[in-house]
Amino acid sequence: MNSRQRRGVILLLLSVLCALGAFAGVLAVISDVNSKVGPETTAYRLKEDVHPYTPLSAGKFEKISMPKRWLSPTAVTDLRQIEGRIAVTELKEGSLLQTDMIVERPQLRPGEQEIAIMVDAATGVAGKINAGATVNIYATFAGEKKGDPDQSRMIVAGARVLDVGQLTPVSARSDRADRATSTVPITFALSTLDTQRVAYAESFAEHVRLALVAPSTAGSPADKGDRTYTLDKDK
Repeated sequence: MNSRQRRGVILLLLSVLCALGAFAGVLAVISDVNSKVGPETTAYRLKEDVHPYTPLSAGKFEKISMPKRWLSPTAVTDLRQIEGRIAVTELKEGSLLQTDMIVERPQLRPGEQEIAIMVDAATGVAGKINAGATVNIYATFAGEKKGDPDQSRMIVAGARVLDVGQLTPVSARSDRADRATSTVPITFALSTLDTQRVAYAESFAEHVRLALVAPSTAGSPADKGDRTYTLDKDK
């Protein structure tokens, strides 16, 4: 083997050693990254904004993968977790879905009945009453006889809202068409007696209105006398 051949062999060996060193360096970097990042897991990101108290469906989310160690313990990793649940706050597009963003949809309790009535969208709801809210239900009645004062009466205190439907235009045949341009179906969970009261008011009252109750209050008036109001009380 002449000197030129020996130099060629040496250069070839050096090239192999450099390649092995570079490969070892790449492996070390990958190992270091894996040790810091760890295994990946599934998460779900919102594809669109979701309004509060809106029922959740799989179509509103996209599946992504991300390092498990970077994922919050409250992150939703299985869409079965959203079944029967609603958004509790405004959910923004691109946000990762967390279990503390959602709550169970309100359900009937023992002894309760479900009843839905149409309420004036402008004066009765105004976009601030949603599923899970607590409201007082008021009805206004004309005097029974000529000369009798009109009355405003709290017919149910602390009614629990199960669902708020979609805006519905008022039919031209409705006797309230001159007062409202659209209504919203509101579903309540009520006792048998309160269900009867609401059904009566929805049929015979001139107006049925809702008043949102603060979470810290029970919604009931101080005494039974506070349930009915007539204008002459202010005189």
